[in-house]
Amino acid sequence: MPTISMFFGIVIYMYCYDNERHKMPHVHAKYQGQDASFSIGGGELLAGNIPARKAKLVQAWIEIHQEELMADWELAISGEPPFRIDPLR
Repeated sequence: MPTISMFFGIVIYMYCYDNERHKMPHVHAKYQGQDASFSIGGGELLAGNIPARKAKLVQAWIEIHQEELMADWELAISGEPPFRIDPLR
């Protein structure tokens, strides 16, 4: 599970070949032992749970980096490691 970004204690990662469970482009976010999945297309929470304030940060980051995330998604579902993406600052 390659880490693609980290900010404010949140780790964002993307699994390779991970296009079966949610059937849509998505990222995983981990914060203090909690995990959640968010769609890349609109930032919707797909599964799991992290604190609401942290979820909003993830959603803002997804909105800012949507193009880069889609490029990473294409790499990941092809089995290639995704590139790192700048964190929120």
